[in-house]
Amino acid sequence: MFKQSAWDVRDTTRVAAFAALIAVLGLPGALPVFGGAVPITLQTLGVMLAGTILGPWRGAAAVLTFEALVLVGLPLLSGGRGGAGVFVGPSAGYLIGWIFGVFVIGIIAFAGSGRPHWWRTAAACITGGILVVYAFGIPIQALVTRLPLAETALTSTVFLPGDVVKAVLATAITLTLWRAYPRAFSRRLTQRQPVRTDVAA
Repeated sequence: MFKQSAWDVRDTTRVAAFAALIAVLGLPGALPVFGGAVPITLQTLGVMLAGTILGPWRGAAAVLTFEALVLVGLPLLSGGRGGAGVFVGPSAGYLIGWIFGVFVIGIIAFAGSGRPHWWRTAAACITGGILVVYAFGIPIQALVTRLPLAETALTSTVFLPGDVVKAVLATAITLTLWRAYPRAFSRRLTQRQPVRTDVAA
């Protein structure tokens, strides 16, 4: 049976590094849409990379660490936003979606063999980084803004081109990093150990 390796100090360092990466990707600012309620940011790229490089559990830990810092008031979201208010605003669903999305990304990206493949990595980013995030983000945005769900979903298509570009970038960065420095990754899956069938007489 395949299983992921146990958590160690290096994993804690990786989780902290990816939480910082998500924060840094918010520094360029945001492109406001919906009157500035839900901005377009680069931070989803960091969420995708956390899943493809750290895997489901460690990736989710990185996103949760980042969001915990936002919750206590650090202005780490794109545009310098922070505090508990962002978790009850129009973008709250997307923040929740990041947590579930990064987990799905890690599950898909780490499936199969230990070596990442472009098609699986791309599928992980699109499924977890776009579809899952939208599945949480759009309904909660509609609830908070009191707009019809169909209308909110239609206007949310403005995010799609940028998110597809981010999925492509995340795939390219993941594969490049694997070739250049595979030790940056959490141990993907431990190989199945052979089972001894010989029994001493």
